[in-house]
Amino acid sequence: MTNPLHDGLGRYFSPQQMDALFSARIGIAGAGGLGSNAALMLARCGVGHITLVDDDVVDASNLNRQQYWPRHVGRHKVDALRELLLELNPHMDVATHKLHVTADNLPALLPACPIWIEAFDGPNDKSLFVEGALLAGHRVASASGMGGCGGAPMGRRNLGALVLVGDFTTDILMAPPLAPRVTEAAALLADAVLEMLLG
Repeated sequence: MTNPLHDGLGRYFSPQQMDALFSARIGIAGAGGLGSNAALMLARCGVGHITLVDDDVVDASNLNRQQYWPRHVGRHKVDALRELLLELNPHMDVATHKLHVTADNLPALLPACPIWIEAFDGPNDKSLFVEGALLAGHRVASASGMGGCGGAPMGRRNLGALVLVGDFTTDILMAPPLAPRVTEAAALLADAVLEMLLG
C-alpha cells in the first residue's frame, strides 16, 4: 500500500505506529463541524478505518465551519465526507450510516469500533450516545463548549474511558458556531483519539 499521504507520514511515524494507525477502527457520531473536521485530521494521521454516522444533509449554513464545499450542498454529509476522505487516502475503509442515533439502534452501531468520537449538537443526543457507549465498554471522546469567538480557553478532561474537550461553558446554542473554535475543539478530539491509539 502506498500513496502520497502514506509516503509522507513515514517521515513522522515508525512502521509500528503506521500499522497501529492504519488498523485502527474509529467511529464518529455526527458529521458536522466537530465530526467532519476530526475525521479529516485522523485520516491525515493515517487512521485506516472510519465509521461515520449522521442523517443530516449539507446546508449552506454549514460551510462556515464544516469540511464541505458548495458542491456538497444538498448531499448527505456522510456521503460527502466519505468522498473527501477517500480522495485523501483511497486505501481507507470508510463506512457510512445515514440514520439518527436512538436508544434502539445504538447497540447495533457501537460494536463496529472500539473508540468513538461523539460529535452531535444536541445535548440529549450527546448524553444518549456517551452514556450508551461507555456502558458498552467503549472509549469515547466528546466535546462541550465551543461557541462564538474568544471566551474561555479550551481544555481537556480525562475521565477514565471518557475524554471531554471544550471550554465547558459556551454552547453553540448560546453563541454562533464559528470555524476557529469549532475546529479547535475538533482538533482536541482527534488528538485525544491519537493518544488512545499511540499513547
